[in-house]
Amino acid sequence: MAEKYTLHTISNKKEIREFHDFASRLYQNETNWVKPLLKDIEIVFDTSRNPLFRTGDAVRWLLKDSRGNIIGRVAAFFNKKISVSHPVPTGGMGFFECINNQDAAFQLFDACHNWLSNKGMQAMDGPVNFGERDRWWGLLVDGFTLPNYCMPYNFPYYKDFFESYGFKNYFEQYTYHMAVSDSDLSDKIKEKARRVFANPDYTFRYMTRKEMKQIARNFMIIYNKGWAGFPGIKTISITHARLMLKSLKPILDEKLLWFGFYKDKPVCFFIMLPEVNQIVRHLNGKLNITGKLKFFYYRHLTSELTKAFGLIFGIVPDHQRKGVEGALIMSFARLALSKGFPYKELEFNWIGDFNPSMMHLLNLIGAKIIKTHITYRYMFDRNAPFERAPVVNN
Repeated sequence: MAEKYTLHTISNKKEIREFHDFASRLYQNETNWVKPLLKDIEIVFDTSRNPLFRTGDAVRWLLKDSRGNIIGRVAAFFNKKISVSHPVPTGGMGFFECINNQDAAFQLFDACHNWLSNKGMQAMDGPVNFGERDRWWGLLVDGFTLPNYCMPYNFPYYKDFFESYGFKNYFEQYTYHMAVSDSDLSDKIKEKARRVFANPDYTFRYMTRKEMKQIARNFMIIYNKGWAGFPGIKTISITHARLMLKSLKPILDEKLLWFGFYKDKPVCFFIMLPEVNQIVRHLNGKLNITGKLKFFYYRHLTSELTKAFGLIFGIVPDHQRKGVEGALIMSFARLALSKGFPYKELEFNWIGDFNPSMMHLLNLIGAKIIKTHITYRYMFDRNAPFERAPVVNN
Protein backbone atom coordinates (compact mmCIF):
# COMPACT_ATOMS: atom_id res chain seq x y z
CA MET A 1 0.00 0.00 0.00
CA ALA A 2 1.39 3.38 -1.06
CA GLU A 3 2.29 5.78 1.72
CA LYS A 4 -0.10 8.69 2.19
CA TYR A 5 1.35 12.18 1.82
CA THR A 6 -0.09 15.41 3.16
CA LEU A 7 -0.34 18.63 1.19
CA HIS A 8 0.15 21.92 3.08
CA THR A 9 -0.69 25.34 1.65
CA ILE A 10 2.08 27.82 2.43
CA SER A 11 0.75 30.63 4.59
CA ASN A 12 3.54 31.99 6.80
CA LYS A 13 7.22 32.93 6.86
CA LYS A 14 8.29 29.64 8.42
CA GLU A 15 6.75 27.68 5.55
CA ILE A 16 8.31 30.04 3.01
CA ARG A 17 11.73 29.27 4.52
CA GLU A 18 10.93 25.56 4.32
CA PHE A 19 9.99 26.04 0.65
CA HIS A 20 13.53 27.27 -0.03
CA ASP A 21 15.37 25.03 2.41
CA PHE A 22 13.87 21.90 0.87
CA ALA A 23 15.53 22.68 -2.48
CA SER A 24 18.85 23.23 -0.72
CA ARG A 25 18.65 19.82 0.95
CA LEU A 26 17.48 18.10 -2.21
CA TYR A 27 20.42 19.38 -4.27
CA GLN A 28 23.08 19.35 -1.56
CA ASN A 29 25.19 16.83 -3.49
CA GLU A 30 24.64 18.39 -6.93
CA THR A 31 27.78 20.39 -7.77
CA ASN A 32 26.15 22.17 -10.72
CA TRP A 33 23.10 23.39 -8.82
CA VAL A 34 23.24 27.06 -7.80
CA LYS A 35 21.05 28.19 -4.94
CA PRO A 36 18.95 31.05 -6.34
CA LEU A 37 18.88 34.38 -4.56
CA LEU A 38 15.85 34.23 -2.30
CA LYS A 39 14.74 37.69 -3.39
CA ASP A 40 14.60 36.59 -7.03
CA ILE A 41 12.00 33.94 -6.21
CA GLU A 42 10.10 35.78 -3.50
CA ILE A 43 9.43 38.76 -5.76
CA VAL A 44 7.37 36.38 -7.91
CA PHE A 45 4.98 35.75 -5.01
CA ASP A 46 4.91 39.32 -3.67
CA THR A 47 1.44 40.70 -4.40
CA SER A 48 2.71 44.27 -4.08
CA ARG A 49 5.54 43.80 -6.60
CA ASN A 50 4.23 41.32 -9.15
CA PRO A 51 1.63 43.09 -11.34
CA LEU A 52 0.16 39.77 -12.51
CA PHE A 53 -1.67 39.53 -9.18
CA ARG A 54 -3.92 42.39 -10.31
CA THR A 55 -5.87 39.98 -12.51
CA GLY A 56 -4.62 36.67 -11.20
CA ASP A 57 -3.54 34.63 -8.22
CA ALA A 58 -0.89 32.15 -7.05
CA VAL A 59 -0.56 29.45 -4.42
CA ARG A 60 2.33 27.37 -3.07
CA TRP A 61 2.30 23.95 -1.42
CA LEU A 62 4.64 21.71 0.55
CA LEU A 63 4.20 17.94 0.49
CA LYS A 64 5.05 15.98 3.64
CA ASP A 65 5.34 12.28 4.35
CA SER A 66 3.78 10.47 7.35
CA ARG A 67 6.76 11.45 9.52
CA GLY A 68 6.40 15.14 8.72
CA ASN A 69 9.40 15.31 6.39
CA ILE A 70 9.06 17.61 3.38
CA ILE A 71 9.38 15.58 0.18
CA GLY A 72 8.13 18.03 -2.43
CA ARG A 73 7.01 21.54 -3.27
CA VAL A 74 5.19 23.28 -6.12
CA ALA A 75 3.34 26.47 -7.07
CA ALA A 76 0.35 27.15 -9.32
CA PHE A 77 -0.76 30.47 -10.78
CA PHE A 78 -2.95 32.09 -13.38
CA ASN A 79 -3.55 35.49 -14.89
CA LYS A 80 -6.83 36.16 -16.66
CA LYS A 81 -5.33 38.44 -19.32
CA ILE A 82 -2.60 35.94 -20.21
CA SER A 83 -4.77 32.83 -19.98
CA VAL A 84 -7.19 34.01 -22.66
CA SER A 85 -4.32 34.53 -25.14
CA HIS A 86 -4.09 30.73 -25.48
CA PRO A 87 -6.48 28.53 -27.51
CA VAL A 88 -7.95 27.40 -24.19
CA PRO A 89 -7.68 29.23 -20.84
CA THR A 90 -4.27 28.16 -19.57
CA GLY A 91 -2.67 28.56 -16.17
CA GLY A 92 0.78 27.64 -15.01
CA MET A 93 2.67 25.54 -12.51
CA GLY A 94 6.28 25.84 -11.49
CA PHE A 95 8.96 25.88 -8.81
CA PHE A 96 8.45 22.12 -8.70
CA GLU A 97 10.91 20.09 -6.65
CA CYS A 98 10.42 16.51 -5.52
CA ILE A 99 12.20 13.44 -4.28
CA ASN A 100 12.47 10.58 -6.76
CA ASN A 101 8.98 9.27 -6.09
CA GLN A 102 6.29 9.30 -8.78
CA ASP A 103 3.36 9.13 -6.33
CA ALA A 104 4.62 12.25 -4.59
CA ALA A 105 5.17 14.07 -7.90
CA PHE A 106 1.71 13.16 -9.17
CA GLN A 107 0.10 14.44 -5.96
CA LEU A 108 1.80 17.80 -6.51
CA PHE A 109 0.64 17.87 -10.15
CA ASP A 110 -2.91 16.97 -9.03
CA ALA A 111 -2.92 19.89 -6.61
CA CYS A 112 -2.04 22.30 -9.42
CA HIS A 113 -4.56 20.70 -11.78
CA ASN A 114 -7.44 20.89 -9.28
CA TRP A 115 -6.69 24.44 -8.12
CA LEU A 116 -6.39 25.78 -11.67
CA SER A 117 -9.51 23.94 -12.80
CA ASN A 118 -11.45 25.61 -9.98
CA LYS A 119 -10.17 28.96 -11.29
CA GLY A 120 -11.65 28.27 -14.72
CA MET A 121 -8.49 27.07 -16.44
CA GLN A 122 -8.64 24.23 -18.96
CA ALA A 123 -4.90 23.55 -19.27
CA MET A 124 -1.64 24.24 -17.47
CA ASP A 125 1.86 24.92 -18.71
CA GLY A 126 4.84 23.89 -16.67
CA PRO A 127 7.23 24.26 -15.21
CA VAL A 128 6.92 28.00 -15.81
CA ASN A 129 7.12 31.28 -13.94
CA PHE A 130 4.40 33.64 -12.72
CA GLY A 131 6.17 36.43 -14.53
CA GLU A 132 8.50 37.03 -17.43
CA ARG A 133 9.56 34.13 -19.62
CA ASP A 134 13.27 34.84 -19.22
CA ARG A 135 13.20 33.51 -15.64
CA TRP A 136 12.45 30.09 -14.14
CA TRP A 137 10.90 28.78 -17.34
CA GLY A 138 11.10 25.25 -18.67
CA LEU A 139 12.36 21.85 -17.52
CA LEU A 140 16.03 21.09 -18.13
CA VAL A 141 16.25 17.85 -20.11
CA ASP A 142 19.71 18.07 -21.67
CA GLY A 143 22.93 19.86 -20.71
CA PHE A 144 23.13 19.44 -16.94
CA THR A 145 25.88 21.99 -16.40
CA LEU A 146 26.10 25.18 -14.35
CA PRO A 147 22.85 27.10 -15.03
CA ASN A 148 22.74 30.69 -16.12
CA TYR A 149 21.26 33.32 -13.82
CA CYS A 150 17.57 32.69 -13.05
CA MET A 151 17.47 29.69 -15.36
CA PRO A 152 16.09 26.38 -14.06
CA TYR A 153 18.24 23.44 -13.06
CA ASN A 154 16.63 20.17 -12.04
CA PHE A 155 17.19 16.44 -11.76
CA PRO A 156 16.97 14.35 -14.97
CA TYR A 157 14.24 12.16 -13.44
CA TYR A 158 11.77 15.06 -13.48
CA LYS A 159 11.27 14.51 -17.22
CA ASP A 160 9.73 11.08 -16.59
CA PHE A 161 7.39 12.56 -13.97
CA PHE A 162 6.00 15.17 -16.35
CA GLU A 163 5.61 12.89 -19.34
CA SER A 164 4.18 9.95 -17.35
CA TYR A 165 1.57 12.26 -15.86
CA GLY A 166 0.46 13.33 -19.33
CA PHE A 167 2.25 16.62 -19.97
CA LYS A 168 3.20 17.07 -23.63
CA ASN A 169 6.04 19.02 -25.21
CA TYR A 170 4.58 22.46 -26.02
CA PHE A 171 7.89 23.95 -27.11
CA GLU A 172 11.60 23.61 -26.49
CA GLN A 173 14.00 26.38 -25.43
CA TYR A 174 17.65 26.13 -26.38
CA THR A 175 20.75 27.65 -24.85
CA TYR A 176 23.44 28.32 -27.46
CA HIS A 177 27.13 28.69 -26.66
CA MET A 178 30.15 30.06 -28.46
CA ALA A 179 33.67 30.95 -27.46
CA VAL A 180 34.56 34.57 -28.24
CA SER A 181 37.87 33.44 -29.70
CA ASP A 182 35.96 31.24 -32.13
CA SER A 183 33.36 33.81 -33.14
CA ASP A 184 34.07 33.50 -36.83
CA LEU A 185 30.98 34.64 -38.69
CA SER A 186 29.94 32.74 -41.79
CA ASP A 187 30.76 34.20 -45.21
CA LYS A 188 27.05 34.62 -45.87
CA ILE A 189 26.43 36.75 -42.82
CA LYS A 190 29.61 38.76 -43.41
CA GLU A 191 28.56 39.56 -46.96
CA LYS A 192 25.14 40.80 -45.85
CA ALA A 193 26.66 42.78 -43.01
CA ARG A 194 29.11 44.53 -45.35
CA ARG A 195 26.22 45.68 -47.52
CA VAL A 196 24.54 47.15 -44.45
CA PHE A 197 27.77 48.82 -43.31
CA ALA A 198 28.04 50.40 -46.78
CA ASN A 199 24.70 52.12 -46.22
CA PRO A 200 25.35 55.35 -44.24
CA ASP A 201 21.77 55.33 -42.94
CA TYR A 202 22.68 52.45 -40.61
CA THR A 203 24.77 52.87 -37.46
CA PHE A 204 25.59 50.40 -34.67
CA ARG A 205 27.06 51.04 -31.25
CA TYR A 206 26.84 50.20 -27.58
CA MET A 207 25.02 52.69 -25.36
CA THR A 208 26.42 54.00 -22.09
CA ARG A 209 25.01 54.21 -18.59
CA LYS A 210 24.55 57.95 -19.12
CA GLU A 211 21.95 57.11 -21.77
CA MET A 212 19.69 54.92 -19.62
CA LYS A 213 16.52 56.89 -20.40
CA GLN A 214 17.19 56.62 -24.12
CA ILE A 215 18.11 52.94 -23.79
CA ALA A 216 14.74 52.27 -22.15
CA ARG A 217 12.90 54.14 -24.90
CA ASN A 218 14.79 52.38 -27.69
CA PHE A 219 14.24 49.02 -26.04
CA MET A 220 10.49 49.63 -25.72
CA ILE A 221 10.14 50.67 -29.37
CA ILE A 222 12.02 47.68 -30.78
CA TYR A 223 10.51 45.17 -28.35
CA ASN A 224 6.95 46.22 -29.10
CA LYS A 225 7.51 46.00 -32.84
CA GLY A 226 9.68 42.91 -32.93
CA TRP A 227 8.57 40.72 -30.01
CA ALA A 228 5.05 41.61 -28.94
CA GLY A 229 3.51 39.62 -31.80
CA PHE A 230 4.77 36.35 -30.33
CA PRO A 231 2.22 34.10 -28.52
CA GLY A 232 1.78 35.09 -24.89
CA ILE A 233 3.95 38.22 -25.16
CA LYS A 234 2.38 41.64 -24.61
CA THR A 235 3.57 45.13 -25.41
CA ILE A 236 5.45 46.98 -22.69
CA SER A 237 5.29 50.59 -21.53
CA ILE A 238 8.19 52.98 -21.08
CA THR A 239 7.71 52.60 -17.32
CA HIS A 240 8.05 48.82 -17.61
CA ALA A 241 11.19 49.19 -19.72
CA ARG A 242 12.76 51.61 -17.23
CA LEU A 243 11.94 49.35 -14.29
CA MET A 244 13.45 46.35 -16.05
CA LEU A 245 16.69 48.20 -16.75
CA LYS A 246 16.76 49.59 -13.21
CA SER A 247 16.55 46.05 -11.80
CA LEU A 248 19.53 45.06 -13.97
CA LYS A 249 21.58 48.18 -13.27
CA PRO A 250 23.83 46.63 -10.56
CA ILE A 251 25.21 44.10 -13.05
CA LEU A 252 25.00 45.98 -16.35
CA ASP A 253 28.12 46.32 -18.46
CA GLU A 254 27.55 49.07 -21.02
CA LYS A 255 29.78 47.34 -23.56
CA LEU A 256 27.17 44.59 -23.70
CA LEU A 257 24.25 46.92 -24.61
CA TRP A 258 24.22 47.10 -28.41
CA PHE A 259 21.73 48.95 -30.60
CA GLY A 260 21.32 49.50 -34.31
CA PHE A 261 19.79 52.60 -35.88
CA TYR A 262 18.38 53.49 -39.28
CA LYS A 263 18.30 57.20 -39.95
CA ASP A 264 18.82 57.63 -36.19
CA LYS A 265 15.71 55.58 -35.36
CA PRO A 266 16.22 52.40 -33.28
CA VAL A 267 15.66 49.22 -35.29
CA CYS A 268 17.50 46.44 -33.41
CA PHE A 269 19.16 45.57 -30.12
CA PHE A 270 21.34 42.89 -28.62
CA ILE A 271 21.31 43.12 -24.83
CA MET A 272 23.76 40.96 -22.91
CA LEU A 273 24.66 40.68 -19.25
CA PRO A 274 27.62 39.34 -17.33
CA GLU A 275 26.71 35.77 -16.34
CA VAL A 276 26.48 36.45 -12.61
CA ASN A 277 25.65 32.90 -11.58
CA GLN A 278 29.42 32.53 -11.64
CA ILE A 279 29.24 34.80 -8.57
CA VAL A 280 25.82 33.85 -7.15
CA ARG A 281 27.03 30.29 -6.55
CA HIS A 282 29.24 31.73 -3.77
CA LEU A 283 26.40 33.57 -1.98
CA ASN A 284 24.20 30.73 -0.61
CA GLY A 285 21.06 32.48 -1.81
CA LYS A 286 21.57 35.59 0.31
CA LEU A 287 22.23 39.15 -0.79
CA ASN A 288 22.57 40.57 2.71
CA ILE A 289 25.53 42.75 3.72
CA THR A 290 27.91 39.80 3.61
CA GLY A 291 26.46 38.68 0.31
CA LYS A 292 26.84 42.15 -1.20
CA LEU A 293 30.46 42.33 -0.08
CA LYS A 294 31.11 38.93 -1.65
CA PHE A 295 29.37 40.03 -4.83
CA PHE A 296 31.50 43.17 -5.04
CA TYR A 297 34.66 41.16 -4.44
CA TYR A 298 33.96 38.57 -7.13
CA ARG A 299 32.56 41.18 -9.53
CA HIS A 300 35.36 43.75 -9.36
CA LEU A 301 38.41 42.22 -7.67
CA THR A 302 38.66 38.82 -9.34
CA SER A 303 38.53 37.39 -12.85
CA GLU A 304 35.52 35.24 -11.92
CA LEU A 305 33.27 36.64 -14.65
CA THR A 306 34.38 35.15 -17.94
CA LYS A 307 31.00 34.58 -19.53
CA ALA A 308 28.28 36.87 -20.86
CA PHE A 309 24.84 35.77 -21.92
CA GLY A 310 22.44 37.24 -24.39
CA LEU A 311 19.41 38.42 -22.46
CA ILE A 312 17.37 39.37 -25.51
CA PHE A 313 17.80 40.09 -29.21
CA GLY A 314 15.25 42.06 -31.20
CA ILE A 315 14.76 43.60 -34.61
CA VAL A 316 11.77 45.42 -36.04
CA PRO A 317 10.07 43.52 -38.87
CA ASP A 318 10.82 46.11 -41.59
CA HIS A 319 14.55 45.52 -41.15
CA GLN A 320 14.58 41.74 -40.85
CA ARG A 321 16.31 39.53 -43.45
CA LYS A 322 18.37 42.46 -44.76
CA GLY A 323 21.61 41.62 -42.99
CA VAL A 324 20.98 44.01 -40.12
CA GLU A 325 21.20 41.16 -37.58
CA GLY A 326 24.63 40.21 -38.90
CA ALA A 327 25.84 43.80 -38.93
CA LEU A 328 24.83 44.24 -35.29
CA ILE A 329 26.62 41.06 -34.23
CA MET A 330 29.63 41.86 -36.37
CA SER A 331 29.89 45.29 -34.73
CA PHE A 332 29.91 43.66 -31.31
CA ALA A 333 32.42 41.02 -32.48
CA ARG A 334 34.92 43.73 -33.42
CA LEU A 335 34.93 44.87 -29.81
CA ALA A 336 34.73 41.37 -28.32
CA LEU A 337 37.86 40.27 -30.17
CA SER A 338 39.84 43.31 -29.06
CA LYS A 339 42.56 43.02 -26.43
CA GLY A 340 41.37 43.23 -22.85
CA PHE A 341 37.73 42.26 -23.45
CA PRO A 342 36.95 40.22 -20.30
CA TYR A 343 34.32 37.80 -21.61
CA LYS A 344 35.67 34.64 -23.23
CA GLU A 345 32.35 32.86 -23.71
CA LEU A 346 28.89 33.88 -24.87
CA GLU A 347 25.65 32.05 -24.23
CA PHE A 348 22.27 32.83 -25.70
CA ASN A 349 19.35 31.92 -23.47
CA TRP A 350 15.79 31.16 -24.32
CA ILE A 351 15.83 30.47 -28.05
CA GLY A 352 12.45 28.83 -28.70
CA ASP A 353 12.08 26.11 -31.31
CA PHE A 354 9.11 28.12 -32.57
CA ASN A 355 11.55 30.81 -33.74
CA PRO A 356 13.49 29.24 -36.64
CA SER A 357 14.82 32.60 -37.83
CA MET A 358 16.72 33.14 -34.58
CA MET A 359 17.97 29.55 -34.60
CA HIS A 360 19.23 30.06 -38.15
CA LEU A 361 21.01 33.28 -37.19
CA LEU A 362 22.79 31.61 -34.27
CA ASN A 363 23.86 28.76 -36.52
CA LEU A 364 25.32 31.30 -38.93
CA ILE A 365 27.47 32.87 -36.22
CA GLY A 366 28.79 29.47 -35.16
CA ALA A 367 26.88 29.05 -31.89
CA LYS A 368 25.97 25.52 -30.82
CA ILE A 369 23.12 24.19 -28.66
CA ILE A 370 24.42 23.08 -25.26
CA LYS A 371 21.19 22.94 -23.21
CA THR A 372 17.56 22.13 -23.82
CA HIS A 373 14.60 23.08 -21.63
CA ILE A 374 11.05 21.95 -22.38
CA THR A 375 7.87 23.84 -21.61
CA TYR A 376 5.12 21.26 -21.23
CA ARG A 377 1.36 21.63 -21.54
CA TYR A 378 -1.26 19.48 -19.83
CA MET A 379 -4.82 19.52 -21.19
CA PHE A 380 -7.40 18.99 -18.46
CA ASP A 381 -9.78 17.38 -20.95
CA ARG A 382 -7.74 14.31 -21.83
CA ASN A 383 -9.64 13.95 -25.13
CA ALA A 384 -9.01 17.53 -26.21
CA PRO A 385 -6.65 18.00 -29.16
CA PHE A 386 -3.12 19.08 -28.33
CA GLU A 387 -1.13 21.41 -30.56
CA ARG A 388 2.46 22.54 -30.15
CA ALA A 389 3.29 26.25 -30.01
CA PRO A 390 2.89 27.79 -33.47
CA VAL A 391 6.01 28.65 -35.43
CA VAL A 392 6.57 32.39 -35.75
CA ASN A 393 9.08 34.60 -37.56
CA ASN A 394 9.76 31.88 -40.13
